[in-house]
Amino acid sequence: MVDYTDHVRLLMEDIVRRVPALSFIDMREVLVFARLGRTSAHGAYATCHSLTVPDSEPAYYFWRDRRTGRLTRRSEWFVMRTPRVQVGGRDVKSLISLSLPRFCDQTLRGSRKEDVYQGCENWVAKIDTIIHELYHIDPRDSGIRKSVHCDGRPAAVTHPAQFFRDVAAMVHQYLDSRPEPDTYDFLRHGFSTLAHQHGGVVATTFRTYPSFPQRYRETLGEQPRLPRAAHVVAVATARVQRVYTEADLDRRQFLPQGTRRVSTGTAYPVARGTFPRLVSGVAAHRA
Repeated sequence: MVDYTDHVRLLMEDIVRRVPALSFIDMREVLVFARLGRTSAHGAYATCHSLTVPDSEPAYYFWRDRRTGRLTRRSEWFVMRTPRVQVGGRDVKSLISLSLPRFCDQTLRGSRKEDVYQGCENWVAKIDTIIHELYHIDPRDSGIRKSVHCDGRPAAVTHPAQFFRDVAAMVHQYLDSRPEPDTYDFLRHGFSTLAHQHGGVVATTFRTYPSFPQRYRETLGEQPRLPRAAHVVAVATARVQRVYTEADLDRRQFLPQGTRRVSTGTAYPVARGTFPRLVSGVAAHRA
């Protein structure tokens, strides 16, 4: 079966070598994984998740009486923290998730990208999505990159028009650099074609699938004192995993309407050499 996330990761390594604006990215600090995203459903094709967001300032929730405005209840003080992910003993700074099979089946036709890439083949839409997510990585390691307008003013939104123009320019820059076709040929095919040609599509996931590392709420051990003007209630905090390693990664086969876990040995190889065409010897079982 073809390992889709491994192919995308190697393509990203080639992109950051060829596109100067992304050359600061160390792909050893980026983990590519997959989530289920049906082609027939609306939603993102891919998402960048930053693991460099600092802890929040201490805060609490509160409730007021609608009629009097009096504070009636408040929660304990808490902070929002970011989990830690390590692969090969190295801290991962960004996660990029692909929505499969939806990512595989995106095209230029009928999308906002159609006018930007006139005369290009449909698979270029996937290159645009990949560079779009890489561009979200902040070179200052302070979370998601802050966007700006064309005149350099900070933008209040994540995707101002200048962001899309920058991405399009980088896509053309990458394609103009004449990358080896073997690096991106897998993008030419939709999900069903890849599954038919290779016997299935597998991808890296977390063992806790469908969940993955996300920011979590943690109650402060020492609670600041406040006037007893309101009843204090405990913060509802689920048990969450705070540290992940390659032992927490898995591989799943993605299907048009679901997934199933597969057993392939190492879920996320740290050392890579030549471009992998197939993942062989896959024994699958439903989970």
